[in-house]
Amino acid sequence: MVIAFILVNTVPGKETEVYKKLSGMENVSEIYTLFGEYDLIVKVETKDFSQLERIVIDHIRSIPGIVDTKTLTGIKF
Repeated sequence: MVIAFILVNTVPGKETEVYKKLSGMENVSEIYTLFGEYDLIVKVETKDFSQLERIVIDHIRSIPGIVDTKTLTGIKF
């Protein structure tokens, strides 16, 4: 299993809207609002890196209001 923590920057004022869209996604297990350099942190759990790639590129980065993402990956033993 691949675990990813995705740091998200949004357009100012769009944090809640982006949060709601992310919370409805199948592989998203947790979301937290942050104070500081990033607006949200999203925990995603996938079967492999290929699936993670599709989720980040096709689903997360395409959400209106998201300006930038940074993905930190790991594996679960």
